[in-house]
Amino acid sequence: MYEIEKLKVEYANKKDRIKERLNQFEKFFSEPYSWNYASGELKLLPSEAKDDYRLFEELAFCIFTANTSAEMGAKAVDAVRNVLINGTADDMTRRLEGIYRFNNVRPAHIIHTRTYLKNSLNFELKNKIKSFKNKDELRNFFALNKGVKGLGMKEASHFLRNIGFKGYAILDKHIINSLHEFGVIEKNEKPKNAREYLEIEQKFIDFSKQIGIDIDELDLLLWSRKNGRILK
Repeated sequence: MYEIEKLKVEYANKKDRIKERLNQFEKFFSEPYSWNYASGELKLLPSEAKDDYRLFEELAFCIFTANTSAEMGAKAVDAVRNVLINGTADDMTRRLEGIYRFNNVRPAHIIHTRTYLKNSLNFELKNKIKSFKNKDELRNFFALNKGVKGLGMKEASHFLRNIGFKGYAILDKHIINSLHEFGVIEKNEKPKNAREYLEIEQKFIDFSKQIGIDIDELDLLLWSRKNGRILK
């Protein structure tokens, strides 16, 4: 219980910054802003890009972030922003040299996903997202859809959280480590499939209710304990 009390104290100290970040995620979806990374900080700045293009930037960020870091994902998006919508995979690969470690693989994932969205949705990404009434079906569209490449349950949850949708657990190594430390899960292992992901997510939800910290706020709190910052 001592560790839980320490967590609650840490939450009290970070609560305002955590809530501000979550509000920024909602603002991103509803207003013309884009994320930019400069001097070690993520900043939400006004953007003239179409909503669907801004959302695709965030989708690309989550594709870039898988197995790397939020910082590296943000730097990658900044590097390829002006070729994300119409550029080739080679255009992106060249811009990512020296910046991003998977500079050949991830651009191919992004092009695959972009082509699917253009062909199947006329790139009306925002309308598609808003069309779902069920939060699980919305996540499954991005996590289990073969047209969307480079996202699984974790990064689909990451994407949806970052555009203002609530109630998803982002089970990366930082969160898994924390859940193991607090005795929420027995093994310090990432889920191997969607079924395991949902099982751990439910334990995370139960834990958040037990300690009285909203799941979305708890996610950022636990992540910041390991990473030291509140990013996205």
